[in-house]
Amino acid sequence: MALAEQMLSVRTRDGEIRRLRANAVQRAFEEARGRQNIVLKARQLGLTTWVAGRFFLKTITQPGTLTLQVAHTREAAEEIFRIVHRFLDCLPAVLRKGPLRTSRSSARAIAFPELDAQYLVVSAGERNAGRGLTVQNLHCSEVARWPGNPADTLAGLRAALAPRGETVLESTPYGIGGCFYEEWQRAHETGTVQHFFPWWKEARYRREAVDEASLTQQECELKERHGLDLKQIGYRRWMRANQRSLAEQEYAEDSESCFAASGDSVFELRAVEERLREVGEPTEKRHNGALEIWYPPVAGKKYVVGVDPAEGGSEGDYSAAQVLDLETGLQCAEFAAHMGGAELARLVAGLAQEYNTAWLVVERNGPGSGLLGLVDVLCHYPKVYAKDGKEGWPTSKSSRPAVLSRLDAALIEAPWCFSSRKFLAECRCFVRMRDGKTGAKPGTHDDRVMAMAMAIAARDELVIESGNKKRVA
Repeated sequence: MALAEQMLSVRTRDGEIRRLRANAVQRAFEEARGRQNIVLKARQLGLTTWVAGRFFLKTITQPGTLTLQVAHTREAAEEIFRIVHRFLDCLPAVLRKGPLRTSRSSARAIAFPELDAQYLVVSAGERNAGRGLTVQNLHCSEVARWPGNPADTLAGLRAALAPRGETVLESTPYGIGGCFYEEWQRAHETGTVQHFFPWWKEARYRREAVDEASLTQQECELKERHGLDLKQIGYRRWMRANQRSLAEQEYAEDSESCFAASGDSVFELRAVEERLREVGEPTEKRHNGALEIWYPPVAGKKYVVGVDPAEGGSEGDYSAAQVLDLETGLQCAEFAAHMGGAELARLVAGLAQEYNTAWLVVERNGPGSGLLGLVDVLCHYPKVYAKDGKEGWPTSKSSRPAVLSRLDAALIEAPWCFSSRKFLAECRCFVRMRDGKTGAKPGTHDDRVMAMAMAIAARDELVIESGNKKRVA
């Protein structure tokens, strides 16, 4: 810390170049950090600058060091690199012309040939980020907002990390589920040091003091628990009035609600979370765990099998199937794997046959049309659901919101029907996008969700009301 404050310069928010002086958040991180770190934080607390400074000093003082910082966008990567360039440019000239002479400097790299050291900054969207490198210091910034498949990107970066390398994953929250959320939840299992920094750790976050008599119960509790003053409460009110739904996401107050409040989930998260705490393990697993069974078929009962098919490649979407008790809606079994074609047709037809020749409901869009043909010609399955005189379930702009609404209602009204932890985890990550569409967050899947939504919608049509009694088709 002393070396950082002696050697490094930053541009202040007033536009001036000054020596770096560690703030409360930076000092707390430095005191608690380990070799592997994950940081959940409110926005603009100075962590990215501090980590860049630490890693810059390690790069120029330890020969053979390669430091890699990965930002969520190209623009963010360029901003981080400007910070690093400023560290270098503001060093004493005697150092820059001596051992810290650079052989090349580009928009993404600084190399120190006399030290055999290098500092790289890239964006997570770059296809081969970190490939072929041996990295001693790895900083992953705003991981919750990485594009594409963040888990795969992070796995590739970790593969490039030296055995004793140092890592820092940091981000503001962005909804329950996804790569960063899972990394935060598993931190204790992986030996990763957790750091949580709420908004009030930043000294600048203050406004005009509010009248103490006007404090709400929640404000009183925050004031007492965390020692906030009336100017911080004033800032909190101003921030929430301006940020509205983004306030709890961008200005985190605790490490649980900040996840639940962000991401604009389609489903009622409280119901999903409560059910997740209750579900048990399946009684049987097949196909290397891809098929999980909680309730085997019972003689005389009727069932429905909803299938959301995919192409079957080793990447991308899964093919998923959900087995429901037709009368009660109870989830009995679930399948999800990278499988397609004849193999998938035989599996879902066999599963439906096992469940007392269940109604087989296959989405007929895209690969579903081919699957329906195979189920007929190859498997000769006799009980395929048809809508509007055509086999299969049609997914459209109008039908998709309707089936998702039915699923949301079922999660609230009959949570006991759902048995699968993996399905419920997908529900947590199913969000509204900025363009108004709904689907899985980047790096997550929604195949189990869509298969379940389709199965529930078809079941509603197959269970025909007759007076005060239900007649099952």
